[in-house]
Amino acid sequence: MQKLTQKLSEKNINIEFIGLMASLMAIVALSIDALLPALPDIASDLNVHDPTQNQKLITMIFLGLGFGQLIFGPLSDSFGRKPIIYTGFTIFVLASILCVTTNSFEWMVVGRIFQGVGLSAPRTISIAMIRDTYRGDFMAQVMSFVTMIFILVPVVAPTIGQLMITFFDWHSIFNLNLIYGCLVIFWFWKKQPETLAREKRIKLSPKLFLNGTREFFRYKDAVAYTFVSGLITGSFMVYLSTSQQIFEEQYHTAELFPYIFASLAISIGFSTFFNSALVLKFGMKRLATVSTIGFSVISLLFVLIFHSGVNPPLAVLVPFFGLQFFAIGFIFGNLRSMAMEPIGHIAGIGAAINGFISTIMAVPIANYIGSFVNDSVLPLFIGFSISGVLSLVLMYMVRHVKHPEPEA
Repeated sequence: MQKLTQKLSEKNINIEFIGLMASLMAIVALSIDALLPALPDIASDLNVHDPTQNQKLITMIFLGLGFGQLIFGPLSDSFGRKPIIYTGFTIFVLASILCVTTNSFEWMVVGRIFQGVGLSAPRTISIAMIRDTYRGDFMAQVMSFVTMIFILVPVVAPTIGQLMITFFDWHSIFNLNLIYGCLVIFWFWKKQPETLAREKRIKLSPKLFLNGTREFFRYKDAVAYTFVSGLITGSFMVYLSTSQQIFEEQYHTAELFPYIFASLAISIGFSTFFNSALVLKFGMKRLATVSTIGFSVISLLFVLIFHSGVNPPLAVLVPFFGLQFFAIGFIFGNLRSMAMEPIGHIAGIGAAINGFISTIMAVPIANYIGSFVNDSVLPLFIGFSISGVLSLVLMYMVRHVKHPEPEA
């Protein structure tokens, strides 16, 4: 860790900035992953009898994340990054209060959607702030460092959630999220300067989003990498929303679930760490392409071997997941940077559109594939395979694309 800190200092990378951006993004991860062990308890308290309905408490927060970005991204290009993050966090607080006070599953889902809307501000604008500050493969390296720290939250979140419901109940998980969020926002208020100078802000007008959207779609590679992000995120979201069901109901290993989840999250953390070390040498496009090939091959291999639909032993499934997620770490570490690289002049709107399209693609993908994950993990790996192959096709189509001159 000391060597890593020294390298970052030598490259004039603000270590506190990396930690702060990762912490902002981690509010999202904690709100999703810490709740996983509590899904059966919530379903019992709110009289939900269909286990597949529990998935909505995970997937619907992503729906809010997608739509919220369309609002907060453009506004941050006009009013600056910091005020919009404060606004989004306020919505998150109000939605969290709804979640802990309601006795209705339907209102809980509404609360999760609005939690996502609020969290879309720190999630999206932190990426815009990174783009404001860095660019190119250097930006990809910073993004990898941020992702690497951010990954630590999914590693420990289910265990924290399990401890909270052991000593208290599922309501305490929402309270913990609020306490963590308030601490991060206080840190952000005290230490983080505004990254978008006033002279670079875009005047708010009815045409702001329309012009920004038209400018975004002029960059074919940004659009293609956004679609790839939607495909990969959607397939990964299936795992997030069904993991509790898979390990607790299909494999009957409820007591091991937090540890299995943590070990698989660590595999993503390792690959994002390696990505940060390798991206300046090999470039983000090459690493992302090779990793997507690996992602596709691993999932196709699983489908071929276990095409009957009979689940393999846990000792076989977990390494397959581990290899799959090791590849995902490289893909996630570079995709956002690849999409954002040509659109730095509209970073706020660009990050919003990128996040919206990828999330709106991901939610129906996750809901559709997740509906088939009842007594077998095969549908999940079929989803991985299709998403991986389509991603490779899109990457191939824009491998030599040339950028137009900016208009916005």
